[in-house]
Amino acid sequence: MDTSQVEYNGQLRTTATHIRSGNTLITDAPVDNHGRGEAFSPTDLLATSLASCMISIMAIAAEGHQFELRRVSADVVKTMSPNPRKVSKVQVDLYFPEGNYSKKQQEILKRAALSCPVSLSLHPDLEQEVNFKF
Repeated sequence: MDTSQVEYNGQLRTTATHIRSGNTLITDAPVDNHGRGEAFSPTDLLATSLASCMISIMAIAAEGHQFELRRVSADVVKTMSPNPRKVSKVQVDLYFPEGNYSKKQQEILKRAALSCPVSLSLHPDLEQEVNFKF
């Protein structure tokens, strides 16, 4: 089954539809690459998907070890390199404001985050800096 369908809307904008749910999102080329920058760029989605994947996998790991992953948020910073134009670094700062995780639980969460499928799928040349703020 297809994952998504992506249509070009003109003016460097696309609409992507998730086949199973029907949810949609738009992308724009960034301002520094001829676009309007009014929505996530495709490379923004790449960086953002890393953080989303890490949080999801941490929640699965916590559930499997019988503890609750409480509110977690992530700040994501994407760095582009100019030639060739590509994402050279993604920094993910993970915040656990309702902490009180034991050292063992912290290690479970760190291991889960760093082994998420998106992280493992990215090219090894792409630097992934992940900071855990317990």
